[in-house]
Amino acid sequence: MLLKRFTEKAIEAGCDEAGRGCLAGPVFAAAVILPADFENDMLNDSKQLSEKKRDALRRIIEKKALAWAVASVSPEEIDDINILNASFLAMHRAVSRLKIKPEFLLIDGNRFKPYENIPHKCIVKGDGKYLSIAAASVLAKTHRDEYMQKIHEDFPAYGWNKNKGYPTKQHKEAILKAGLSPHHRTTFNYHIQLKLNL
Repeated sequence: MLLKRFTEKAIEAGCDEAGRGCLAGPVFAAAVILPADFENDMLNDSKQLSEKKRDALRRIIEKKALAWAVASVSPEEIDDINILNASFLAMHRAVSRLKIKPEFLLIDGNRFKPYENIPHKCIVKGDGKYLSIAAASVLAKTHRDEYMQKIHEDFPAYGWNKNKGYPTKQHKEAILKAGLSPHHRTTFNYHIQLKLNL
């Protein structure tokens, strides 16, 4: 059973990202403020859920959340500031788009750059511990998957409709054959990664 809240009185937003370990596509992040009485037995870390369940939960979360927002950071920005800082930036952008300003941020992971003057708490594997972070993980994942499905239509060789930009064998073999697309992150050391992991 996931915990409802970390704080008792503050307006709390859960934040998580998706796509940090990918070779292609943006990193996405979501911020979600849930009602105090929100319950859903199916909600969990998005990585533990099937695509069908994630899609169903996305509709529920977007309908029932007090506020939610999704934002992304492009491959070009990732190459410029590195993937860790890009993950922080994506979460900052998501928080900034919330229609209700949170008073406390609950962050999945062990590191975060403070956003404005809002206090925060990092929770390792928080998407499996708190409902708001789990909800953010579902939104970040489903919105990113939807984006990767869309750009797959223009670059079908890489199989993004299945691997979503992660370094699967098929994806890496496609890079060897076709080279990099405009959606790839160029700061990865492809040659070493491809030779060691194929």
